[in-house]
Amino acid sequence: MSTQQPHVPSNTEAQISLRPPTTSAHLAQPPSFHPPSTAWLSGTWHVTDSTLPMWKSKRNVSFTYTPISTPSSAEPIPRLDDLVSYQNLSSDKVKTVEGIDTPSSPSTSGQWEWRGKGWLKIASSHWEILGWGDLADGQQWVVIYFAKTLFTPLGMDVLSRQKDGLPERVLEGIKSALGASEDAGIKKLAGEMFEVVRN
Repeated sequence: MSTQQPHVPSNTEAQISLRPPTTSAHLAQPPSFHPPSTAWLSGTWHVTDSTLPMWKSKRNVSFTYTPISTPSSAEPIPRLDDLVSYQNLSSDKVKTVEGIDTPSSPSTSGQWEWRGKGWLKIASSHWEILGWGDLADGQQWVVIYFAKTLFTPLGMDVLSRQKDGLPERVLEGIKSALGASEDAGIKKLAGEMFEVVRN
């Protein structure tokens, strides 16, 4: 039997709030935050805005999450196949990065440990969801935080189900919530966010 949190959106268009990353041990996690279900998170997302320098030279960046295990008492939160697709700004060739996301804790969703496949198996990273929501028009969004690794700085991505991105009012609400974070690192990153090229 699955013990995942029910699908309860943590945000509305009128009220957007984001939790601090769990790596900020001195900050309490808001009791109102409920991570999304695996079913909600599964599928393809488009990176519309980011603070990660590596996306400045890329376009059409997308993440696709696919469950690769069935919820059980031993593994209540499924592992995810994690496929990143992108193109260089000057090329039409689609490049991919494949990995596996394993829940950071058997009982806590919303946080994962990524491990690369193939020659990238030596690479790993921690990522977690800071906020997510459903919009009235059926659009969906999620903000992901990536901890610092040996190869990449800590950073954040804003993801949208639709390639053309989120309504401006929603994106501004997300940026405002990031800028109001009690976590100094998140607040600093909020000012470094840029739009990722999509065409």
